[in-house]
Amino acid sequence: MADQFLLLGIGNLLWADEGFGVRCVEQLNQRYTFPENVTLMDGGTQGIYLVQHVQQATCLVVFDAIDYGLEPGTFKLVHNEEVPKFMGAKKMSLHQTGFQEVLAMAELTGSYPNELLLIGVQPEELDDFGGSLRPRVRDQLEPALQHALDYLAARGVEVKPRVEGESALGPEELQLDRYETQRPAEQEAYRYGDPRFIPATALKEES
Repeated sequence: MADQFLLLGIGNLLWADEGFGVRCVEQLNQRYTFPENVTLMDGGTQGIYLVQHVQQATCLVVFDAIDYGLEPGTFKLVHNEEVPKFMGAKKMSLHQTGFQEVLAMAELTGSYPNELLLIGVQPEELDDFGGSLRPRVRDQLEPALQHALDYLAARGVEVKPRVEGESALGPEELQLDRYETQRPAEQEAYRYGDPRFIPATALKEES
């Protein structure tokens, strides 16, 4: 029986560099076609609801923004038993807590991937609602994609460039190019909280 590969991007597109993992699988899906034993998934912030998908995978590749304690934009790979440690050591958001639990539950049920690979980048900015990837983090998209392709090729998986048609994992409004080019200016979309509950002095300082 052929190995089942799951390429999983997790994170939140709406919080700047938190969207790195989802952008990775989005780009792979737009550029390539994969055989039936390879699944690409935008895991978002689903946490524990991803366990059934992890249980079905023999090889799991996770893309995520991870606090490695390194310089922003640093690209780092983590393998196998080390993956849960990094997913839980410095949690930046609830989705990482949930995914650590996903791995633990899969292990308890005896349906745990034979191979794990975490492809991650150190984020620069998270506190920017509606923001996109910072340049240093976005620069790591291509290395992340290439490493995933090399990983699959080393295991005999044939990936082909997508020559026609478009395919989206999520809503069209959230696709990278459209999301970035249609973002309102700060003067049109206040991004520092709900102005109804912010002191007038703070609003003046930001203006």
